[in-house]
Amino acid sequence: MSRPSPARRAISGPASLNLRRFAVSSAPGEIRYPQTPIKPETVVDSPSPIRWDRAGVRAPPGSWYRFRRRHTCRSALNPFLAIVLGVGLCAAARAADKFTVATYNLEGYRLTATETRPAKSPAARAKARESIRALHADVLALQEVGGRDAFEELQGSLKREGLDYPFGELVGGHDTNIHLAVLSRFPIARRQAYTNESFLLNGRRFHVGRGFATLDIQVNPGYRFTLLTAHLKSRRASADAYEGDLRVEEAALLRAIIDARLRAQPDLNLVALGDFNDVRDSRSVRLLIGRGKTALLDTRPAEHNGDDQPNPTPYYPPRRITWTHHFGKEDVYSRIDYILISRGMAREWNRAGTYVLAVPNWGVASDHRPILASFEAEDQ
Repeated sequence: MSRPSPARRAISGPASLNLRRFAVSSAPGEIRYPQTPIKPETVVDSPSPIRWDRAGVRAPPGSWYRFRRRHTCRSALNPFLAIVLGVGLCAAARAADKFTVATYNLEGYRLTATETRPAKSPAARAKARESIRALHADVLALQEVGGRDAFEELQGSLKREGLDYPFGELVGGHDTNIHLAVLSRFPIARRQAYTNESFLLNGRRFHVGRGFATLDIQVNPGYRFTLLTAHLKSRRASADAYEGDLRVEEAALLRAIIDARLRAQPDLNLVALGDFNDVRDSRSVRLLIGRGKTALLDTRPAEHNGDDQPNPTPYYPPRRITWTHHFGKEDVYSRIDYILISRGMAREWNRAGTYVLAVPNWGVASDHRPILASFEAEDQ
């Protein structure tokens, strides 16, 4: 059975969903505070062994800142949405038949220092922008952006260097030093931030440090997808609780948002991406990937270096170079950044266009490497 056209799909889940959220009003800076908490789901054990295919993909088991410019081109969207997006989509969005989505932790892209974090040097910021230009992603999720000044400096510098992102979002959370951000070539039809999430652990209440954000992005008049971005608790030790347990609780809150969206719209085009700060077989990442009908697919980006053979042991992934982060304290390279996609989105996924960016002197910019996935802009 073919999927319904995007025009017939609901944009969001029912209003009765039990999600704590920030609702941003039409007036910039005006915020309505959340009322209802998310209930974390139970953490599940690892599923039984699953085979990996030749492409290295493991099948899934059974303050908020608005930055948008006005556009005046004509579009085929309904009149209400056209007004919301500034009288329609731009020519680039209208013509798009393929698009790319990427995520990149910028390791403290700050213009000024704080008591706990230094300012990022001009050389490091320039190298980070060089990597972003090399990616040339259509939609880019960023972690560890210092604030509004750093966000505007990054967006403006990229435009002067030839890469224009006319749409963007900055998401503030409990941690006021670093933020989530999204840069997009395509209009953002709907946005929702989760910036005051909390949970109980060992009798104490903890807050999600960097918050979460969901954005519905209109690639062209016939194709839309939902982007959900997050930056989970780091692997640095915490004096208050075991850092792995804190990550699991944050992942449970994030998974509740995913489940709510997919239960309301089973064929929803959804991408969950960001710095999840743990390895593939960790409790937190297994929880995010999920099981059953709402399970997500791990795209597992790897370097484009010619590796194309399967692992001799079929229950293990192909031996490709997939690491995204260097943990200097232990001198360990790990894959802790992810692009996870729903089953609906997987139909449009282009595996050959999915990779880890490998450039010389990558470490000047960040302790992370960016990853990118490519998609067809038409429901399959």
